[in-house]
Amino acid sequence: MAARVDPYGGYNFAVELDGITRAGFRECSGLENSQNAVEYREGTDRNLAPRKIPGLNSHSDITLSRGITGDRTLWEWRQKAARGTVERHDISISLLDDTGAVKIIWNLFDCWPKGWTGPSLNASGDEVAIEQLTLACERVEVDQWS
Repeated sequence: MAARVDPYGGYNFAVELDGITRAGFRECSGLENSQNAVEYREGTDRNLAPRKIPGLNSHSDITLSRGITGDRTLWEWRQKAARGTVERHDISISLLDDTGAVKIIWNLFDCWPKGWTGPSLNASGDEVAIEQLTLACERVEVDQWS
């Protein structure tokens, strides 16, 4: 009988922002890439349906969420971009197993903050104030998969 292989939990991960900060995040979403299918047909094609040819690759925006603190580094990075000075940085997102060992690393290249969302505030609640940073990236690679 084959050995059982359980999937990794999505709750144990680390985010490293090259040159900016190493911070703890509550959530990371948007790891996605896709490729357009370009339709093409020549006048001499006998098939009445167009061919589908691979088009450009694209990567979705990454959203990082964390409890807001007095650390202004991410806010200042976003403010620079909003004022027209876009600083691009590489980011690594590591999925860890229950022992803390790195199992998968997604490397995101040429990232810059395209949006920031502040916390929802409610005087009758007891939730942590969460900020979100939305990042645009140009390329995603998987560095380790074990």
